[in-house]
Amino acid sequence: MPEQQIPKWTEIEHLPEWDEEFYDVYTAKKYGKWLMLKTLKPEYRDNPVFKDMLEKEFDVRYNLAHPNIVMINDFEEVPGLGMCIITDDVYGDSLRKLLDSGKVDKDILNKVIHQLVEAMEYIQVNHIVHHPLTPERIIFTENIHNLKVIDVGFDQKNCLSAADTSEDIYNFGVILGLLLDALGDEGTHLRQVAKKCVNKDPKKRYRDIQDLKLALDNRNNNKLYIIIIVFLSIMIIILAWLNSSHSPKGISEGEVSDAQVEQIDIDL
Repeated sequence: MPEQQIPKWTEIEHLPEWDEEFYDVYTAKKYGKWLMLKTLKPEYRDNPVFKDMLEKEFDVRYNLAHPNIVMINDFEEVPGLGMCIITDDVYGDSLRKLLDSGKVDKDILNKVIHQLVEAMEYIQVNHIVHHPLTPERIIFTENIHNLKVIDVGFDQKNCLSAADTSEDIYNFGVILGLLLDALGDEGTHLRQVAKKCVNKDPKKRYRDIQDLKLALDNRNNNKLYIIIIVFLSIMIIILAWLNSSHSPKGISEGEVSDAQVEQIDIDL
């Protein structure tokens, strides 16, 4: 008997809660493996403008590689759906659903603080255009609750503006504030970070994602600057002393014996 072949596409199911303005989203099995499909809504499928838009999104997203951003596998025709962007299976619950159902915990908070911010930094470094970060666009996978950001990469610029970065920081602050409210406030430090992120004046927010990361880790660039300034000040004092009339006689300009260097180190 001939070996039975596994059908290519099975169990295709529409996910209305995942739909976007111009796209429908489906879950399906390809040769028995779960995947997700993103395709144009029926009314846009034959429109060349929207077809080009879908293809451009594939071109941009196909080159992305970050564990917390939904990755692209392929771009192909699926019976009954037309051309589809095919991604790994990230079926799960949105952060919005977890907030509304009271299912957020400290693990969710920790992943938002670290994994979401890492994804934001990757987006900025690679100049990736994306929809605003919202609880609806942050997915925690069904089995192991990995954080995945969706709707990232429909275009790419040569450089993102300071306003783009500031918008991401603002939206992160909104998300962090919602989590802290749901958890009954997880400390004044995180609350202060969230408050600074959503300041109405963009100039009073964090300057960039790196600045935000330092704040979340309760560190500050100013400490590094102080250390550098102190070090340089000490070096200037040493050089001034060596060139002054109080420096040891018998030493030519610019020369210091090993013993004197060791003594200077001891004095410091």
